[in-house]
Amino acid sequence: MIDRPRYKIKLLLALKRSPVTTLLGPRQCGKTTLAREIWNQMGGTYLDLERRSDRARLENPELFLETLSGLVVIDEIQKMASLMEVIRPLSDREGRTATFLLLGSASPDIIKGASETLAGRTEFIDLAGFDLTEVGNSNIGTLWFRGGFPRAFLAEDNESSMIWLEDFTRTFLERDLAQLESSADSATFRKLWMMIASMQSQVLNYSSLGRSMALSYKTIQKYLNILEGAFMIRRIQPWFSNTRKRLVKSPKVYIRDSGILHDLLQVESPYILRGHIIAGASWEGFVLEQFFALYGSRNCYFWSTHQGAELDLLVLRKGGAYGIEIKLSESPTVTRSMRIALKELSLKHMWVIYPGDQKYPLEQNISACPLSALDSLPF
Repeated sequence: MIDRPRYKIKLLLALKRSPVTTLLGPRQCGKTTLAREIWNQMGGTYLDLERRSDRARLENPELFLETLSGLVVIDEIQKMASLMEVIRPLSDREGRTATFLLLGSASPDIIKGASETLAGRTEFIDLAGFDLTEVGNSNIGTLWFRGGFPRAFLAEDNESSMIWLEDFTRTFLERDLAQLESSADSATFRKLWMMIASMQSQVLNYSSLGRSMALSYKTIQKYLNILEGAFMIRRIQPWFSNTRKRLVKSPKVYIRDSGILHDLLQVESPYILRGHIIAGASWEGFVLEQFFALYGSRNCYFWSTHQGAELDLLVLRKGGAYGIEIKLSESPTVTRSMRIALKELSLKHMWVIYPGDQKYPLEQNISACPLSALDSLPF
């Protein structure tokens, strides 16, 4: 059991502010565990829609829900998305006595339903797997290799972790995918997922990807939207403000969980990972997810020119522009590309995130920062 105080605080504040809070995240990321902790603390009613007895209590949802008070947790809301129509008038009721916490794996029905039906009434919180603030810097290597899903990270050994990850991907493809897209073929989806894994940290070319899979541009976009909505992949958009410059204007793509990435590419041990061609891209994606867990992904972009200059992450915060470059090297150095990005983007500062343990200046306005000190950045 690993405590998750940052998410607890977020949830408690959201429940205090809003009549409805919607907690979203991939299956098995710890939503139920977190919600039950909050429920044990606050009391109220807990409904798990995977249980037949709880679904039976909701045969007449208006009659049942309007009698409740305090915290009402509804787990697996995607199984009865129509409940959101019932919750809307209850959340608007004068003198309401109930506050709702809805849990669900991301799906178009939940996001669309909550956004439209509960517009102005619900606050969204996205829950990811474990991050470094939760497991500690001494576990950087384990978290990188196994990923953040609790059962993968907490497995007895690396072999057990990889077995769990393979079971997870199989279940997602064979069961969860049918709920997200009824017409999707699991074999096609697995192939696409594996191709995205091999493209980790690369710029997406939808047409090229479609040709290699004999799928249309629109189908590729549709399938990627499903994977992104299920928190399986992340697309980072490019930054371009000067249309005269020849800049890359397509997103970069990442498998969000490093353990899933290693399972899809059959990287079976940390030793194999260190020598694998994907190691640098895997480290880049892993560091980015740690950054987003700490600081959020708002106003974050990558930057790249057709001449080869690039920046892994451009962060626009506090009225300025900052750069994040990610290197899998114990002794990072300043490159020509970094200097170009520093000048072209008028960066206030650039940090090179690396797997060492010392924070030190490299050049004026460029510093090396170990991943273990990521939480010391001024965001």
